[in-house]
Amino acid sequence: MKSIKDINFKGKKVLVRVDFNVPLDESKNITDDTRMRESMPTINKLLNDGAAVIIMAHFGRPKKGGFEAEYSLNPVAKHLSEMLNKKVMFTQEVLVDKVAGLSSNLEDGDVMLLENIRFYPEETKGDVAFAEKLAKLGDAYVNDAFGAAHREHASTATIARFFPNDKYFGFLMENEVRNLQKLMNNPSKPFTAIVGGSKVSSKIDILKNLAPIVDNIIIGGGMTYTFLKAMGINIGTSICEEDKIDLAKELIEEMKRQNTKLILPIDHIIADKFDNEANKMNTQDQSIPDGFMGMDIGEKSIELFKNIILESKTILWNGPMGVFEMPSFAKGTFAVAEYIAKATKQGGFSAVGGGDSVAAINQSGFAKDVSYISTGGGAMLEYLEGKTLPGIKAILD
Repeated sequence: MKSIKDINFKGKKVLVRVDFNVPLDESKNITDDTRMRESMPTINKLLNDGAAVIIMAHFGRPKKGGFEAEYSLNPVAKHLSEMLNKKVMFTQEVLVDKVAGLSSNLEDGDVMLLENIRFYPEETKGDVAFAEKLAKLGDAYVNDAFGAAHREHASTATIARFFPNDKYFGFLMENEVRNLQKLMNNPSKPFTAIVGGSKVSSKIDILKNLAPIVDNIIIGGGMTYTFLKAMGINIGTSICEEDKIDLAKELIEEMKRQNTKLILPIDHIIADKFDNEANKMNTQDQSIPDGFMGMDIGEKSIELFKNIILESKTILWNGPMGVFEMPSFAKGTFAVAEYIAKATKQGGFSAVGGGDSVAAINQSGFAKDVSYISTGGGAMLEYLEGKTLPGIKAILD
């Protein structure tokens, strides 16, 4: 793996692609700088070596081509200066030729942040000529943007071809790749995947790819009810993808062929409407009466899932067990977080990925107790589906 750890970058200008696509409030203040903090070890390593660092990042999805104030990285530049405790040169220029002049004047230890790389339409097209212009800004290329690794864009993939001997993973990317390889290529057994979320359709490829690898697949969240309906069980007014019922039947048969245990909730917390203040009750079994919808896993299911999780040596969690955003229906999701943390303390390896799962593990207070939390929701999902990520392949080629 091409890590920066054993390389000294003194005297070099290093182009670093990061994922600084952070949330802002109405006053343009950053509300969560996790993605920025995750790349600080890489940036600080380069600065400590004596390199000049040129940072490329995207923000949102600008559509017009050219500068759009709404999507400017200006708030990020200010926050980055505070984090590094040094001035960050920031240019809102969106002409690469003019940026090249600024880049050529950088001295060792300087930091320059380029304006939102997606202001260039050529970026998302993976344009070769544009990537070559970017490449001329630096002497080496470091990709530390796992959250964008599934995009074959100019700054995440195409650019690497212009650095055949000087392209590397940053520490964040290296950590992501190493943990995902461990998860999929060399897991300790028993291996349990906990897959939740609202739609079977968004998790089809993950379930198919995991089936031959894992020992147990626990299903939770809204996708539960499509599976239950496929099994002929009443689901009341619960969310259901009617057009995916046959697919759910196929997945059930695939699990049987692979000798993978498919575990569905055996009871539910149900409500008479989609509301935190709704009338709720715990069912006695898998069946949901008419006029009610499933909102969370029930007490028996929590106990069932607990025993499986605590017996596991490798655990992957992607997707909540219910509508955890509503406190009345968060118990199942937070219980799963707690048991994953306990299994990890017992010596297991645990990986959490996907926006809702990461939010849930953070809210539960157990984030520090799991082995690995992925910073890239879409990228991690595509990796778990068995797809090749362009941002990773570009460095390894």
